[in-house]
Amino acid sequence: MRDKVVIITGATSGIGKALAYEFAHNGSKIVIGARNYDMLSTIATDIKKGGGEVLFVQTDISIESDCINLVLTAVENYGKIDILINNAGISMRALFENTELKVLKQLMDVNFWGTVYTTKHALSHILKQKGSVVGVSSIAGMKGLPARTGYSASKFAMSGFLEALRIENMKKGLHVLVAFPGFTSSNIRNNSLCGSGTQQGESPRDEDKMMTAEEVAKHIYKAVVKRKNKIVLTSQGKLVSAINKVFPNFLNKMVYNSLAKEPDSPFN
Repeated sequence: MRDKVVIITGATSGIGKALAYEFAHNGSKIVIGARNYDMLSTIATDIKKGGGEVLFVQTDISIESDCINLVLTAVENYGKIDILINNAGISMRALFENTELKVLKQLMDVNFWGTVYTTKHALSHILKQKGSVVGVSSIAGMKGLPARTGYSASKFAMSGFLEALRIENMKKGLHVLVAFPGFTSSNIRNNSLCGSGTQQGESPRDEDKMMTAEEVAKHIYKAVVKRKNKIVLTSQGKLVSAINKVFPNFLNKMVYNSLAKEPDSPFN
């Protein structure tokens, strides 16, 4: 990955931040995008202190013009794009019947359309390099999770989009990776939306028992190097994937019971 130009969205926290450090540590030239300018600046400064090469662009990926600007910044400064990592995302936690439709639209705008926008405008450059498009999905993109209807829908949409993109370009040397992490220690749940669209605040799950964002980043890095099509991370994620293929109805009950035990579960 040395001297590869890598765009990473949602790079100010969690998996995105960990990916920025992982690729920079391995000699990639990275361009990071997110909404929080101050956090972007802090991370970029820290990476540069460690000898990394990095640019940052304040980016709201739900806005197409912001995504165009992110892509153009990479091309104008580095002359190419080798890898695009679509990581930025938001989650939710509320029963569908209690969720305002604007919440589902917001999730689709960020998680799905953000991926579409950045991929659309970066693709021609990536194809020239026979490079990689990466989507950071979720086990919610393999199995619909109750109280996460909008999140699951957006991740299923992302996965389907990227799978179709892979097949369309199978003779052009494009590598497409979809990563399916299980529950990961990051702040995505802290920023999850309630049914009204407000942030839920403190995560209801025990973060100490989860795979760290840094571990996830290392797995994704290795999968990009090996040009894998798909990775499923965490023992929980692999278990969900395996059971869903053979006993989907049994898994439905397992998922329901597990999420019903969360503190302040909407099922109670």
